[in-house]
Amino acid sequence: MGCDRNCGLIAGAVIGAVLAVFGGILMPVGDLLIQKTIKKQVVLEEGTIAFKNWVKTGTEVYRQFWIFDVQNPQEVMMNSSNIQVKQRGPYTYRVRFLAKENVTQDPEDNTVSFLQPNGAIFEPSLSVGTEADNFTVLNLAVAAASHIHQNPFVQVVLNSFIKKSKSSMFQVRTLRELLWGYRDPFLSLVPHAVTTTVGLFYPYNNTADGVYKVFNGKDNISKVAIIDTYKGKRSIYAVFESDVNLKGIPVYRFVLPSKAFASPVENPDNYCFCTEKIISKNCTSYGVLDISKCKEGRPVYISLPHFLYASPDVSEPIDGLNPNEEEHRTYLDIEPITGFTLQFAKRLQVNLLVKPSKKIQVLKNLKRNYIVPILWLNETGTIGDEKANMFRSQVTGKINLLGLIEMILLSVGVVMFVAFMISYCACRSKTIK
Repeated sequence: MGCDRNCGLIAGAVIGAVLAVFGGILMPVGDLLIQKTIKKQVVLEEGTIAFKNWVKTGTEVYRQFWIFDVQNPQEVMMNSSNIQVKQRGPYTYRVRFLAKENVTQDPEDNTVSFLQPNGAIFEPSLSVGTEADNFTVLNLAVAAASHIHQNPFVQVVLNSFIKKSKSSMFQVRTLRELLWGYRDPFLSLVPHAVTTTVGLFYPYNNTADGVYKVFNGKDNISKVAIIDTYKGKRSIYAVFESDVNLKGIPVYRFVLPSKAFASPVENPDNYCFCTEKIISKNCTSYGVLDISKCKEGRPVYISLPHFLYASPDVSEPIDGLNPNEEEHRTYLDIEPITGFTLQFAKRLQVNLLVKPSKKIQVLKNLKRNYIVPILWLNETGTIGDEKANMFRSQVTGKINLLGLIEMILLSVGVVMFVAFMISYCACRSKTIK
């Protein structure tokens, strides 16, 4: 009788130990099996679910614009006053709805390159007005011409064209004209072969953005769809901030750090954006990046909205700005198992440099340089409810179920082992007595 009881207790302890060990083994082995199953479908190559959804995304992507409407153009032009701006928006367009083109795999470095065709559809229901709304903004052609052509004689000639066309330092343009292009009256008088159509995003429709080069995930699933290079150059980076729950899916939030816009003194990687010494105050000013080399010499600077993370000297000549991280920073929400970006918000501000010019009448009263904010944009995309449900069932649901089974086996096994061993020891103690 005692032997039967003791043998039963030992058997129970052994079963508990086996369950605990099996639960412990299942953790790495099960995770490996699930990841292997998932990996087959999330790699960006022909035939996978991920590739099909990546080539032409089913997620709606919107680009919102806020325009900086200048309130005191005459005061600025005559007295070199601070520029007073009023933010107006959002004006919303649907973008990135066309399928990627020229998709090419590179098996050597496990990347895939592509072009993203551009297209924009105005969404009136998500906008505060229409594309015909008017704004007072910096004259893009006048500011660029005075910067590109530094020769005094050339500027005298340009001044005659500016006066004849009745152009000024500021202009009134509709939203459609400012974004997508208009025929500039000043440039139309220039006898040389120059592009007479001006717009912040001209040309856009029927063009393509890229070449992008992203990792396909074959060698490292966590890198899938992460940009390696853009137009052959280094892409900007993000850093981990926090864990976020997105529609029941655990994701990692990565943000664009202030260091990405730091001066070359603080961040040597930004040395290529410091192209001169005066505007950048000997490369110590920060928060804006000079991309004129990418814009055929036009003095275009990019920053975060409202000059977030910028040095005080950048925003000092501009009144009406109110930077805050929650509204104006860029972030990515990435699912850690698949590496998919399930939500993002790309915020960017477009600015134009305008400088004093003794030979151009509309700029001769300026006493300082201005980096003038024109607009800022917020491009966003979030996984839809239907796809989120599918993702939970196909990925996170399986992982959570496996984790639950692992914990049950481990917990039950440990409890059984401890309980039966205590009982066995207690029985043995009574028998000895």
